Amino acid sequence: MHCLNVILTVKDPADVPKVRELLTECGRLSRQESGCDSYEVCHSTSDPQVFMLCERWATEADWQEHRKQPAYLEIYQPQVIPLVERVAHPSDLLE
Repeated sequence: MHCLNVILTVKDPADVPKVRELLTECGRLSRQESGCDSYEVCHSTSDPQVFMLCERWATEADWQEHRKQPAYLEIYQPQVIPLVERVAHPSDLLE
């Protein structure tokens, strides 16, 4: 399993509603992709400018393929990334 957790901090508070909408759609599309075990979009209740993505992919190849799909190429990369500071955490899932 390939796990990726991403912390996104919206640069301008006025963009929070737009980022929320974009990430919601990105999550919906990503969950439909082959190899996506889960794709959770979380919005912090203690800091409204912070979002967290918790992604679980069957394999790293599935995650790489995700980066070629509309959720990434049409929403995340061109529309979300310019509005946020991004810190990615590739992770091991402990069970």
